[in-house]
Amino acid sequence: MDVAQDYSEKIDIHRVCVIIPTYNNAESLGQIISGVSAFTSHIIVVNDGSDDNTGEVLGLFPLIHKITYQKNIGKGWALRKGLALATELGYDHAITIDSDGQHFAKDIPVFIDKLEATGDAIIIGARNMNQDSVPGKSSFGHKFANFWFKVETGINAPDTQSGYRLYPLQPLRTMKFFTRKYEFEIEVLVRSAWKGIKIESVPVSVYYAPKETRISHFRPFKDFTRISILNTILVFITFLYIKPRNFFRNIFKKKQWRAIIHEHLFNPNETDSVKAISIAFGIFMGIIPIWGFQLVTAIFLSILLRLNKPLVIIAANISIPPLIPLIIFLSYKMGNMWVQNGAVDMQLSNNISLATITQNLQQYVYGSITLAIIAAIVFGFITFIMLKIFKRKHTPAL
Repeated sequence: MDVAQDYSEKIDIHRVCVIIPTYNNAESLGQIISGVSAFTSHIIVVNDGSDDNTGEVLGLFPLIHKITYQKNIGKGWALRKGLALATELGYDHAITIDSDGQHFAKDIPVFIDKLEATGDAIIIGARNMNQDSVPGKSSFGHKFANFWFKVETGINAPDTQSGYRLYPLQPLRTMKFFTRKYEFEIEVLVRSAWKGIKIESVPVSVYYAPKETRISHFRPFKDFTRISILNTILVFITFLYIKPRNFFRNIFKKKQWRAIIHEHLFNPNETDSVKAISIAFGIFMGIIPIWGFQLVTAIFLSILLRLNKPLVIIAANISIPPLIPLIIFLSYKMGNMWVQNGAVDMQLSNNISLATITQNLQQYVYGSITLAIIAAIVFGFITFIMLKIFKRKHTPAL
């Protein structure tokens, strides 16, 4: 049994198809399809509005699945359409390979071997970018993309720009993507990593045609600008939501609140001042009027200020639902000091909710900030005193 036949059976077992997005690559497309056909007949070609003789080439392969639309939209859109059709046809995995002749079908087995070794993961075909034939702009883009991927996910990947990949279709099925051009391959990687999908890599061969014959549809200014804008957005999301979310998950994954409090409140390697300030800061962030963003902001700032993050998180939860009516009531009472005309005279009851703050927003905002400062000082001071008393009680007499 030859290698191609052996892997053809494995491809069938794992329900893998191959997606080939193409735009005006008629000269190399037929060779790519023929190479892939040696391993599998499960092929989807997405013709992204080609205006050369791509249609004639596709006519030579009547048994493959084809998606064709008249207007060129972008590689990302072509990949999204191909992945959607692969899911609809019942495949579990899809290998994407470019149609410009840069990738070789002979490397398909390395993806299958990695799939069998690791299970569901996005597997990237890592190219050798140290070859003399690699264009300077590709080498720069390769390093640029890898750097920002590490910032956004914490994962080291050798070639995040490679279009030769294996995707697990089921984990991607529920994700809604937004990009349509080259930046899609960044979006899908980063957001998949955020979702917990493994990112793996395998070495693959690469061919860069001589400059005078090389065909590239990458527009350096426009596409690099789009990629830069996407990375800017992803970095903001990373630091304002993903990193705090992951930190919170890791802290509370296997531990109980009481154990966490005891571990961090009585940690001998941290000063009582830092612990007290952490409690005070958490109380402050839990009360100030940024409902919905209190915890995320508290975690982010506690990292910058090098406070005890678990204590900050616990203290910030002072704004849990049972205490919200009391916090709003006390905020309005505090606000009476700052707002004279039109001040709301509120009575404490279970009917107080977040909607109540609209009665006099200025009074509430001024009062909640005042309450946050006073509560932070009181809780911080009490924490500091209690820690000193605890240490004194547990210090052995000489």
